[in-house]
Amino acid sequence: MPNFAKFVPNSIVLPRLPNPLVVVVAYDGLCTFEFAIAVEIFGLERPEMGSNWYRFAVAALEAEPLRGTAGIRILADGGCDLIEQAGTVIVPGWRGLDAPVPDRLVEALRLAHRNGARIMSICSGVMVMAAAGLLHGRKATLHWQHARHLAQRYPQVTVLPDVLYVDDGDILSSAGGAAGIDLCLHLIRRDFGTRAANMVARRMIVQPHREGGQAQFVDRAVPSVHEGGRLGKLLDQMRSDLATTYSIPEMAEIAGMSRRTFLRRFEAATGTTPAKWLNSVRLSKVVDLLENTYDPIEDVARVTGFASTSAMRHQFRRQYALAPAAYRKAFGDRFKS
Repeated sequence: MPNFAKFVPNSIVLPRLPNPLVVVVAYDGLCTFEFAIAVEIFGLERPEMGSNWYRFAVAALEAEPLRGTAGIRILADGGCDLIEQAGTVIVPGWRGLDAPVPDRLVEALRLAHRNGARIMSICSGVMVMAAAGLLHGRKATLHWQHARHLAQRYPQVTVLPDVLYVDDGDILSSAGGAAGIDLCLHLIRRDFGTRAANMVARRMIVQPHREGGQAQFVDRAVPSVHEGGRLGKLLDQMRSDLATTYSIPEMAEIAGMSRRTFLRRFEAATGTTPAKWLNSVRLSKVVDLLENTYDPIEDVARVTGFASTSAMRHQFRRQYALAPAAYRKAFGDRFKS
C-alpha cells in the first residue's frame, strides 16, 4: 500500500493500531443517520492520514438487502463473522428499546469483546450492548429521553444521562443522534491525537469538541438569534485570547446582558459555568500545544492563561490523570517524522 502521507499536502504520520478494522453493524430497520455517522467518519478514504488509518467494513445481521429509514436499501461487506474480526465494533442505534437482540449478534459481540475489540454504540445501540451482557458493572449513556428506561431495565449498568458520550475503556456509548459524531471524534483523538481529530472535524465542518453535555438540550428554549450572536462573540473572544481572564461582570458587559441573565443564558448555551467552560477550553489548548509543539511547559501555561505552571499541572492532572510532561512524552511525538 502506498504511503499517501508523502504525496498529500498537510498529511500526517499516524501510529499503527493493533487492529485498525472498524466494523459497523447493519440490520433490517437500520437507523440510517447513526449508521451514516460511522460511515462518514471511519469509512471514507482519507489519504491525508497516510496508510495507518482505519479499515472499514459493514456487517449484515440479516439477509440482504437490508432496509433502513425511509426505505433505503443497504448492501453489506459480509455477515457477523466480520464482527468477530474487528478491532472496533459500532452498533448504530437499534430497532427499538425493547426489540429483541438476535442470539447470533449477541454471540458475535461477546466473542469480539473477548478478542480485545472495543464495542461502541450510538444512541439506542447501547440496548444491544446491554442485552449482550457487556455493560454489567459498566458506565454508559444514551439519549436523555431513554436513560431512565435503560437504568430500570438493566439496574447493573451505571447510566450517565447528562453527558454526550462515555468512554469506559473497551466499552463506549453516546447519547442520541449527533452525539455519535462527538464519540467518534473522541475515539480518533484517543487513537491518533488531537490533530487527526481536528482534521476530520474540519473536513466535516463540525466542532472537534463540544462543551457541556445533554443537560443543555433538555427542555430548553432555543436562544434568540440576537442572544446567540452576543454569546458567540464573547466565546470567540475568549478562545482567541486565553491568557486574559475576564470577570463575570466583564463577560456580562461584553454579552450585553445583566449578570444574572448572562449566567443563566451561558449555562443554557454551554451546559456549564463560565469558569468551567474556560478551564476546559484552556486544557484543550494545552493538549494541542503538548502534542504539536516543543514549547516549554512554562510557556504553555502562560499562553493558555493559567495563573502558574503548577496551577496548569494541577488542572491537567485532574482532567487527564497525567502530568503535562508525561502526556507530551507519551503523545507528543506521534506526528513528527
